[in-house]
Amino acid sequence: MSGIMGFELAMKALVVTLLLGAVAGVQPSKIVHQVPAIYVFGDSTLDVGNNNHLQGKEVPRADKPYYGIDLPGSGKPTGRFSNGYNVADFVAKNLGFEKSPLAYLVLKARNYMIPSAITRGVSYASAGAGILDSTNAGGNIPLSKQVHYLESTKAEMVAKVGPRAVSDLLARSFFLVGVGSNDLFAFATAQAQQNGSATQSDVAAFGSSLISSYMGAITELYKLGARKFGIINIGPVGCVPRVRVLSPTGACADGMNQLAVGIDVALKSSLAGLAAKLPGLRYSLADSYGLTTTTDTAAIGFVNTDSACCGAGRLGAEADCNLNSSNLCADRDRYLFWDRVHTSQRASMISAQIFYDGPAQFTTPINFKQLAST
Repeated sequence: MSGIMGFELAMKALVVTLLLGAVAGVQPSKIVHQVPAIYVFGDSTLDVGNNNHLQGKEVPRADKPYYGIDLPGSGKPTGRFSNGYNVADFVAKNLGFEKSPLAYLVLKARNYMIPSAITRGVSYASAGAGILDSTNAGGNIPLSKQVHYLESTKAEMVAKVGPRAVSDLLARSFFLVGVGSNDLFAFATAQAQQNGSATQSDVAAFGSSLISSYMGAITELYKLGARKFGIINIGPVGCVPRVRVLSPTGACADGMNQLAVGIDVALKSSLAGLAAKLPGLRYSLADSYGLTTTTDTAAIGFVNTDSACCGAGRLGAEADCNLNSSNLCADRDRYLFWDRVHTSQRASMISAQIFYDGPAQFTTPINFKQLAST
């Protein structure tokens, strides 16, 4: 009991500290970067604008109000699937940067890849992306292509400053990866369309394919020079409002959550095995699932954990967030979810801080702060 009470007190103290620091992102007068650059790979939880530059009707974009309504300095949509900053931004802030590095396609459009890629890093994350190329194919930049884009970026950096400097830069930089939820959504949707539930062999084959592709991507990043990996596992996807609304009672989909747990367990084991094979590879695995499912959300100020702040219909989950047809909650800091899939700015801030230096139970074998300093 004393351990649980201690954890809750620590969480409350953490939130008070965060609120005093303000979501607006007040930085120390003298900013010290703990790593030379950050390179981001993943899905909409980390995307800072790549999808705004993709063509096609099926491409998910956060390019219209109310997205970005709480973004400091503008209050305008930037491609982040949030009312403000997202997890990538807050991880970057904790590492001493102003916010996430710019999106790859933004840098290409502005012809500003260099020096930004060298001095800040690059975000390759894309909403809708999965570990598998087949996930939401044609509507995003899949993980494999994100890795290919790093290869292209590296070539530009080498041309500018030489191979030795780039190798040193990449080895000391922070590689943030968060992906996999969309693969689970796609798998569940495919099973529903077939009017049946997945067999154990179906689940096993899917999980094996997912982990194999994931480890393949990490290995490719390693070959390109990455050494420090901050990896966020798959959260309880069965509890997002978009899934809850499918239940008459608004309950979580246990089957989807169990699938996420299985993938997360395999990911933890596979990362340990990979690190043993690749000299110099260091990683911190952040437990998004455990954090979400074990934290006393009421104790840290969330009054709503099942509905979208911005949306329409039951649980705010029957329509996407938009200016014309959505309801907008009054106190966005008290909602766990911003829209029917993505967490609010405050939830992202708390998660990133805990992954950085919070309770050890949510990062293994080290936390993001320790990883940055190695």
